[in-house]
Amino acid sequence: MPKIVLRWLSVLCLALASAAALAEEIQVAVAANFTAPMKLIAADFEKDTGHKAVLTFGATGKFYAQISNGAPFEVFLAADDETPARLEKEGTAVNGSRFSYATGKLVLWSAQPGLVDAQGEVLKKGDFKKIAIAAPRLAPYGAAAVETMNKLGLQAALEPKLVQGESIGQAFSFVSTGNAELGFIALSQVYEGGKVKSGSAWVVPENLHSPIRQDAVLLARAKDSKAAAQLMAYLKTDKAKAVIRAFGYEP
Repeated sequence: MPKIVLRWLSVLCLALASAAALAEEIQVAVAANFTAPMKLIAADFEKDTGHKAVLTFGATGKFYAQISNGAPFEVFLAADDETPARLEKEGTAVNGSRFSYATGKLVLWSAQPGLVDAQGEVLKKGDFKKIAIAAPRLAPYGAAAVETMNKLGLQAALEPKLVQGESIGQAFSFVSTGNAELGFIALSQVYEGGKVKSGSAWVVPENLHSPIRQDAVLLARAKDSKAAAQLMAYLKTDKAKAVIRAFGYEP
């Protein structure tokens, strides 16, 4: 093999090794409702930057407790705006790093076609045994569900039928497996191609609950991490926003 080719191969190997050495892994806590879009965004982020976002999904309230107790997360994508603000105030997150990456939508959904009508009247008729929600103290979508039921004057009537999941992911699981006939979940969990992809649904009007503003925040342990800062910036790009919109959120 000619010496010039060997020299170029050597330079290429060094460049690749250097790039690999600069790549980082970032530990990211992600609200369960944002599972599907964040998986796509993380894959794009790795392709575009070389950095790998290691994702853990769960309930916002549970993540708050874990982060407060030293869990090794570097970036937190919450399902509300209050929890990241609290972490900033307590010094567990980098002050001024917080921003809203998405505004979520609540939906009453059933895996059964035709069970949920377009106006949500099924809630008043009560022709079901179980309705699932996420735990209100842990999950903002669960709190929004309770607020909706109260605004409709149905909380007392529906209380005996409620089953609670630890996160919005578990609430969705209850409904999708038939353990509950219907439930309040995140629209993103059943939204694809501009419509609800299966079952039957009622998108809850925004005037029935407080806005579900979802904030991201850089955690204190990652204040000097360039890769974590890059992920925070990446969430604001047009490429990431397009993914967010595709799942029924407003960026």
